[in-house]
Amino acid sequence: MIHTYSGETIRFEVKYKNRTSIGISIDSYGSIEVQAPKNTPDARVHQVLEENWNQIQQKVKEMKDKMHGPQEKVYENDEDFLYLGNTYPIEIIPDRNITQNHVLFEREKLYIYVKQLEDEKIKQSLKRFYYQQTKALVEKSISTYQGHFKTKPRSIRISDSKSTWGTCDSKLQLTFNWRLAMAPRDVIDYVVVHEMCHMVHLNHDRSFWRLVGKIMPDYKEKENWLALSNWRMTV
Repeated sequence: MIHTYSGETIRFEVKYKNRTSIGISIDSYGSIEVQAPKNTPDARVHQVLEENWNQIQQKVKEMKDKMHGPQEKVYENDEDFLYLGNTYPIEIIPDRNITQNHVLFEREKLYIYVKQLEDEKIKQSLKRFYYQQTKALVEKSISTYQGHFKTKPRSIRISDSKSTWGTCDSKLQLTFNWRLAMAPRDVIDYVVVHEMCHMVHLNHDRSFWRLVGKIMPDYKEKENWLALSNWRMTV
């Protein structure tokens, strides 16, 4: 079936099931499926689509972009980079008089000050910025949630892991991925809570997830954001 709204047309499939409400799912290819109670009028299905139109369009775009894979970054003015869950353009400012290359986030932009206009210098400046921001954000989050725990982390480290967002070892040393600064603050909080819960339960047993859920009941939403956005979190 097709439906046009606000000048845009989508294709979708309807499946009628023994259920009491209408649900919408979008698979990894961006295909839309509507699950509806039996005997639901077509008009009601279209109405629900329109009520969720913006979310559907955004999700379809995310899935299709993810399927195509991450695009190679271009280190030029107005190229977008993630920061705290949103994308912001960069503006590169060459300045031979600065003591060190650095990045400032101001007025909805990432300003990159570099001595030389070299892609690698710009990239390294961005990575350093994310490292610094992640450390500050993680430390603030740990302070916020420390009241839920009797023990404290022995140390906090930021790493360049390719496979994990965070770890906690038996010595209560916490390590976090530098790319976390690209995630929304509540997602960063979730990763911090997750690793702090490992100070109590080192594995992922029921007791561990029960503790995570007690502190952050909507943690699955944060996991979902990371699963969908992981491929975009790059410099």
